[in-house]
Amino acid sequence: MSDQLRPGPAHWAVVHPARHLPVVSGANLGDPIAGEGLCEPGDVYRLVPDAAGMRLRLGLCDGGGRAVAEGSEIGAPGEAIRPQSHFTFMSADGEQVEAILLSVGETGAEYLLPLSPLSPRTDYTLLAARPADGSLPLTDLICVSFAAGTRITLPDGRQERIEALAVGDRVLTRDHGPQEIRWIGRATLRAKGAFAPVVVRPGVLGNGSKLIVSPHHRLFLYQRGTPRVGGMAEILVQAKHLVDDATILRREGGFVDYFSLVFDRHEIVFAEGIAAESLMVNPATVEHLPPELSEELRRRFPRLSQTQHFGTEIGRDAVAGLGGIGIPPTEEG
Repeated sequence: MSDQLRPGPAHWAVVHPARHLPVVSGANLGDPIAGEGLCEPGDVYRLVPDAAGMRLRLGLCDGGGRAVAEGSEIGAPGEAIRPQSHFTFMSADGEQVEAILLSVGETGAEYLLPLSPLSPRTDYTLLAARPADGSLPLTDLICVSFAAGTRITLPDGRQERIEALAVGDRVLTRDHGPQEIRWIGRATLRAKGAFAPVVVRPGVLGNGSKLIVSPHHRLFLYQRGTPRVGGMAEILVQAKHLVDDATILRREGGFVDYFSLVFDRHEIVFAEGIAAESLMVNPATVEHLPPELSEELRRRFPRLSQTQHFGTEIGRDAVAGLGGIGIPPTEEG
């Protein structure tokens, strides 16, 4: 049975068929992720080698729930989307990942909606499984943003709070000098769990004031001398990988206003004096943004063709090779 879809914007999400996340170690060895009553905390899950995310388009239906919208790779328009179970996993690097098990249509085909991306060749230990509360926290999906109050460096050296910037303003970039802002996104998210912002305390990376960013936001570090982690002098590190609970920490509680900056290219800007990335506009990033950001970006940048800055990205395991986080964020610092 199909429900009547309401007119209005739909939301894109990336999901995985439940069978693509089986248990690789534990009581339910070989079984795919399933409802909370069939799962065992402590079991370890891993995406199958050929796993590829599928695009599910979610619209609102007359009953107030979610239904498949036109253009989805899964289901037929109007088929109901029902949240079944809510999972909390712990990745090998200590990051908590929340995910929702969905059933789609009358057949009840099951798909897993991660609220932050699952990585291949990574083990995820199940910490908790509970019934879903019927809602889909779609505004909690991954974003790359600065918190309100962050001061961004302008071409003349002044620093302006990000909420005071406007499209067309020029910002100093590391590689291309003054560049015009093409788009500014804003979203208010719950500062909870995997979406709690990362706070870099003053002075830790040469910053005069604290820097607050979303956990997946990548900071730019320059490595002097040898050996060099990743084999490159210039590296990008997600803020969450630098958390040491002393000088760089997660802040939970309440809500956080996040702002994203977009330029003609993926740029490195200066936030509180720390070199950090702008939002990169391509399908892999935009599909995971909150809807109020992703829909407008699709309209303004239909080609979604930006490529990553040439800095090499490293993960948590490699961070230990930095010899401490007090590495200057730029070659000048």
